[in-house]
Amino acid sequence: MGKMQTADFQTAIDSGAIMIDKFIYREAMSKLGAAVSVVTSDGEAGLCGATVSAVCSVTDTPATLLVCVNQSSRSNSVIKTNGVLCVNVLAGVNRTVADLFSGSAGVPSEERFSHISHSTLKTGAPVLDGAIVSFDCELEQIIEFGTHSIFLARVVDIRGNDAEACLVYFGRQYISVSTAAE
Repeated sequence: MGKMQTADFQTAIDSGAIMIDKFIYREAMSKLGAAVSVVTSDGEAGLCGATVSAVCSVTDTPATLLVCVNQSSRSNSVIKTNGVLCVNVLAGVNRTVADLFSGSAGVPSEERFSHISHSTLKTGAPVLDGAIVSFDCELEQIIEFGTHSIFLARVVDIRGNDAEACLVYFGRQYISVSTAAE
């Protein structure tokens, strides 16, 4: 690592002395393809939904997902109060749903669910009928870090369908990815 020793470099990062420019970081992250999901919730704080791409499995025993939601998003505080969420992984044909819940379609948040078909499972969080798979979850832990809340969510029910492609966000655009041979 040049003149700086590994321990010294880690100390500099930990102390904030070395910061990666956020625009360079965002450009680099645009090269990391990720499944597109709509995270939904319903309960005491009301109904919400947000398009996200930061979702991953933590463990299968107990089945748990990691879900990141921007702290400035209205959905963030609603999910925290409701204590439940559903991760709806979008099928390749769901680009308009991704736009709807990202806010880019211009539809007010309180009207978004009237534009799509949905139901519920165990937690009462909306399950989008067109999702390739939906993970119905209860919040286990919340970690606040930087601009986002990291939700550790225990999966209590799952519903899937036979969609042949999923929606991926890569290079700042949506791409439909299929297992079908080209």
